[in-house]
Amino acid sequence: MTGKLNVIIGSTRPGRAGPAVAEWAFRQAKSHGTFEAELVDLAEFNLPLLDEPKHPRLRQYEHGHTKRWSESVGAADAFLFVTPEYDYFTSAALVNAIQYLSVEWAYKPAAVVSYGGVSGGLRAAQELRQLLGNVNVMAIPQTVPLPFFSKFLSEGKDFSPEPASFEGLKLALDELSKWSGALKPLRAS
Repeated sequence: MTGKLNVIIGSTRPGRAGPAVAEWAFRQAKSHGTFEAELVDLAEFNLPLLDEPKHPRLRQYEHGHTKRWSESVGAADAFLFVTPEYDYFTSAALVNAIQYLSVEWAYKPAAVVSYGGVSGGLRAAQELRQLLGNVNVMAIPQTVPLPFFSKFLSEGKDFSPEPASFEGLKLALDELSKWSGALKPLRAS
């Protein structure tokens, strides 16, 4: 095992499809076998808009929600973000969650599974990858876009995309494992 992988549901909207898509990604990550995978739902942290008075690089958090989020992110060795595309961008909730912390993200790799219409959320994935780089995350280039994802939802709960999506996710997980191992010495220092 290469360590712990947080599969993060990047949407908090009521009626969202994120949990179904993330559950699919989580199952694939578990069966891949290189990580101890954990499904992390941003909605459960209930993070308000940046309410900590001190800069996150200081890690002097006052609020319980921030401390729980910091613990979750800090314990991970890699991330798999599952994001919708809203207005050609990732969700505001996910941007907020990333900006809540600083040190906890450093020297960890991340991949993005994006879902949307014709583009499969690729525009959101590209914007998210840039933001992740700004907080010292190695956002790998192997993204997994899921175009017309709603065609693959059964009763809004079970998600099973085309075989190429499974292959793409396997490639992303392979690369995450390599990067996680390569970056481990930097995380230890």
